Amino acid sequence: MARPPPLGELPPDYTPAARCAVPQILTGSLKAPLWLRAYFQGLLFSLGCGIQRHCGKVLFLGLLALGALALGLRVAIIETDLEQLWVEVGSRVSQELHYTKEKLGEEAAYTSQMLIQTARQEGENILTPEALGFHLQAALAASKVQVSLYGKSWDLNKICYKSGVPLIENGMIERMIEKLFPCVILTPLDCFWEGAKLQGGSAYLPGRPDIQWTNLDPKQLLEELGPFASLEGFRELLDKAQVGQAYVGRPCLNPDDLHCPPSAPNHHSRQAPNVTQELSGGCHGFSHKFMHWQEELLLGGMARDPQGQLLRAEALQSTFLLMSPRQLYEHFRGDYQTHDISWSEEQAGTVLQAWQRRFVQLAQEALPENASQQVHAFSSTTLDDILHAFSEVSAARVVGGYLLMLAYACVTMLRWDCAQSQGAVGLAGVLLVALAVASGLGLCALLGIAFNAATTQVLPFLALGIGVDDIFLLAHAFTEAPPGTPLQERMGECLQRTGTSVTLTSINNMVAFFMAALVPIPALRAFSLQAAIVVGCNFAAVMLVFPAILSLDLHRRHCQRLDVLCCFSSPCSARVIQILPQELADRTVPVGIAHLTATVQAFAHCEASSQHVVTILPPQTHLVPPPSDPLGSELFGPGGSTRDLLGQEVTRQKAACKSLSCARWNLAHFARYQFAPLLLQSHAKAVVLVLFGSLLGLSLYGATLVQDGLVLTDVVPQGTKEHAFLSAQLRYFSLYEVALVTQGGFDYAHSQRALFDLHQRFSSLKAVLPPPATQAPRTWLHYYRNWLQGIQAAFDQDWASGRITRHSYRNGSEDGALAYKLLIQTGDAQEPLDFSQLTTRKLVDKEGLIPPELFYMGLTVWVSSDPLGLAASQANFYPPPPEWLHDKYDTTGENLRIPAAQPLEFAQFPFLLRGLQKTADFVEAIEGARAACAEAGRAGVRAYPSGSPFLFWEQYLGLRRCFLLAVCILLVCTFLVCALLLLNPWTAGLIVLVLAMMTVELFGIMGFLGIKLSAIPVVILVASVGIGVEFTVHVALGFLTTQGSRNLRAARALEHTFAPVTDGAVSTLLGLLMLAGSNFDFIVRYFFMVLTVLTLLGLLHGLALLPVLLSILGPPPEVIQMYKESPEVLSPPAPRAGELRWGVTPTLPQSFARVTTSMTVALHPPPLPGAYTHPASDEPTWSPAATPAANGSSNLTSRAPCPTTE
Repeated sequence: MARPPPLGELPPDYTPAARCAVPQILTGSLKAPLWLRAYFQGLLFSLGCGIQRHCGKVLFLGLLALGALALGLRVAIIETDLEQLWVEVGSRVSQELHYTKEKLGEEAAYTSQMLIQTARQEGENILTPEALGFHLQAALAASKVQVSLYGKSWDLNKICYKSGVPLIENGMIERMIEKLFPCVILTPLDCFWEGAKLQGGSAYLPGRPDIQWTNLDPKQLLEELGPFASLEGFRELLDKAQVGQAYVGRPCLNPDDLHCPPSAPNHHSRQAPNVTQELSGGCHGFSHKFMHWQEELLLGGMARDPQGQLLRAEALQSTFLLMSPRQLYEHFRGDYQTHDISWSEEQAGTVLQAWQRRFVQLAQEALPENASQQVHAFSSTTLDDILHAFSEVSAARVVGGYLLMLAYACVTMLRWDCAQSQGAVGLAGVLLVALAVASGLGLCALLGIAFNAATTQVLPFLALGIGVDDIFLLAHAFTEAPPGTPLQERMGECLQRTGTSVTLTSINNMVAFFMAALVPIPALRAFSLQAAIVVGCNFAAVMLVFPAILSLDLHRRHCQRLDVLCCFSSPCSARVIQILPQELADRTVPVGIAHLTATVQAFAHCEASSQHVVTILPPQTHLVPPPSDPLGSELFGPGGSTRDLLGQEVTRQKAACKSLSCARWNLAHFARYQFAPLLLQSHAKAVVLVLFGSLLGLSLYGATLVQDGLVLTDVVPQGTKEHAFLSAQLRYFSLYEVALVTQGGFDYAHSQRALFDLHQRFSSLKAVLPPPATQAPRTWLHYYRNWLQGIQAAFDQDWASGRITRHSYRNGSEDGALAYKLLIQTGDAQEPLDFSQLTTRKLVDKEGLIPPELFYMGLTVWVSSDPLGLAASQANFYPPPPEWLHDKYDTTGENLRIPAAQPLEFAQFPFLLRGLQKTADFVEAIEGARAACAEAGRAGVRAYPSGSPFLFWEQYLGLRRCFLLAVCILLVCTFLVCALLLLNPWTAGLIVLVLAMMTVELFGIMGFLGIKLSAIPVVILVASVGIGVEFTVHVALGFLTTQGSRNLRAARALEHTFAPVTDGAVSTLLGLLMLAGSNFDFIVRYFFMVLTVLTLLGLLHGLALLPVLLSILGPPPEVIQMYKESPEVLSPPAPRAGELRWGVTPTLPQSFARVTTSMTVALHPPPLPGAYTHPASDEPTWSPAATPAANGSSNLTSRAPCPTTE
């Protein structure tokens, strides 16, 4: 709407035009989009006036509401569970994981603690007795760890995972075996007698020294115990497991050890063993059949000769397996050792964590600093500790970042003119944004959105940088309001001009982060939702609470108080601080640019409405030629504007409180006089287009360099012991334990052939580590079938020799008796036994299949009779088969009946994946496993792969597709939002084009920086579209609502948006700066570097490329310049004696002040054909407000005056 010109431009006799003329102007000259925007701006104007009228109440209620939401942080939950953070929501992996947990529970069967030893000199062969001696030293120190908790001492033997402990009816023997049964430790030391030193179990028998694995010969022990107990079944069990002499029959690594047993092969020769030869083919635990540790589990960096013989290796690895917290709780529940401590699963977890931390510490300290070898230790608790540290909020960095922002805001908004300074507003604005961030995070906590490392490490700084942008914009616009604006309308005027821009950027940011939530990774989805909510809280604080702060500061300035120290009066309050330019009274100056030199009398006069002491006296003037202007006089002419952003800067000299000359330079001055004229020259435009085109082409090449993946070494801080371990593990031991899970819903007994085929297909995958040629496949179905074939062979021998007959099996072997009982089973509840089947059926047919009617009864017998085989198979049956104890001497009918196991709903085949270094290797393995499961599904077998590669790497199968989908949807949404609020699809299209270029260029720069594509960069890339709106929409809106040629409009848009956009970019960079000090290199590379590049790209595209594109392809102006015919204008009187008259020439006093001011003079050509001509009698002949767009888009709104401020 047309408003009275600023006070500094009014002649003494000027009378404002009536407001009732405004609707006539709008009706005659504006298009529908301007009407809609004018309506929205009218609402913002009313909002601003209302806030200013009740600023104290609004501020109190706003701070109260934000503070109440911030209290929600007390219930915030930080999620550190990797599965909860990285498994895709609703994906097949998530469903499979849920199925596994439903059947087996939450915990894994065991947890792994690992030691990796490497030579300090890279590439040195580690297969020497000396190197193995160092490994023994570290492993022995780790195995002797004890922790005291709850009044108890906990050592390795109490908490380790023991595989396949047999059930013995003799209580004394059972307790002895429980104490002696070895822990599962996968170590290269098991190839030697020294491996027994890691086993801490011991037992006592009268008349002999303590029984330990270092002196235990199982065969000799059973012979000694034979007269006291019936151990025939246990002896057969050990024979089947091929235990033999256990460790005492293995060579001693150090044959000079006093405890080296005489049964050791090199005991008498005292020669050190050939380490390379002993380790070839791997090592065995105490059971040669079921505990075979393959080379790949023990040795890293291996080299072989052309015949495949092991020559050398560069790393050794030992793995200690511990029980899970649930297993440990169940193991000691009801035990006499824990009956007095209220034993719980939480306490079991605490015991394990304490032991693991001590394990890592002692292992890392085991070797001296000058040793030729180095040991790296790691445990599952170490990983949890890393994630907890990664998720902790760094108070120092948060405080430092916010203090830095406070200082920047205060310094940026301080002015030499004390009454115009806004340092306190800057401080209050940053603190308000900090409170808004806290309230947004508190609201997220109340909504149940779990926090994670991205939330705590990144979001506080990112949200601060984005939120302060709008603070600068509003504060800048508030100070640039036309001086003639009534005091009670200042806040309404500010929101009317900036509210559209703030709303547009905030909505786009929220939409961007909501769209980023399409990435189905829980950690990133939570981060995106939290960022969207925080941006919404920032928007509410900036639009509702910050205007109240500005209104209170306006009251301070009205009372002429000091900035920041508002209790003191300004020293400038009693001095002449401004001389406002005057308008020519006779309105006879032609259009053009001129500098008016005037001599005026310095009479002080207090003008309350302008808050300054001013003087208004008729000067004597003369015209001075204007300075050279590269863009021509049109850039600084009086052309109107319907801008929503910032009011035109009133260029004037200060007669009092004068600042230094360098302080008068600012970003707006730079944009107006240097940047815009240079940028918008034809050759400069060509250079800009070529440079950005080259950047785009280079980025497209860089995009081809981006690799998928995120490894743990990227997350752990470099230079730490944990990082050293993970680096060594990734280099030497890239092995992953996985399982092929078979579900319920099909008949296992009739699908044995399909199960064998599934195992064969899976085993043939490139990444699957094959078992040794001499070892059977390590699956429950193979073990089960082989065991049945073994007892069938024993039965056949006993039957042939007559030890087993149709009516008796007591004289037969244990295995023969078991086969006898199985063969007579019918599976019929009415007639469960049929003795005629002893010679007519086999437990395994000629095709290698188990008879379906015997399948589940045989499963019960196998599970109860072969615990070592069951443990080695890692079958994890659900439902578990019932326990059944075999007694060869019990001939009752009940002992002959074997209960059938329930139909299986869960079982698994274990596998090892090797050679997985790059994400492409993981993807290939996953696709192969999925294809094998799909093929089995067509045969009726329901199966899926399970393990960490499938949990954390399957997301990469569709990550790029998900990324492209999210970016495309977001660009479409951005186009719709911009088109809706700007009401100009042409401009919205240019904005989206620039945003798409920014996203492509950021993606390409990631390739050159070596940043891999994972869910985290995807979220930033998606969010870059919304963040980029901050840099583009202000310029586009300024261009759209300005009059004149494209070059002129682009220049004006730069003039009025360069400063706030640059301040916003600097504030964002300051918010991100504290991320550079993070201990985690991951934060620095994946957040600080990427977001910094994004901010710089946004600044360059918003202030360089977009203005050039607008000057070439920009839409036409919304308002066309209107001209008026006036006799006074067309026939101006000639100036007398080279001077211009003001119309009154009073006598001049003796004292004078000389000032130079800029004024605008208009040349009025005849009206354009069809143009609307304003009635000359309704308004002044010339004024910057004479056209509908003279003072910004605020002039578009028809509104009544604001009520008086309360």
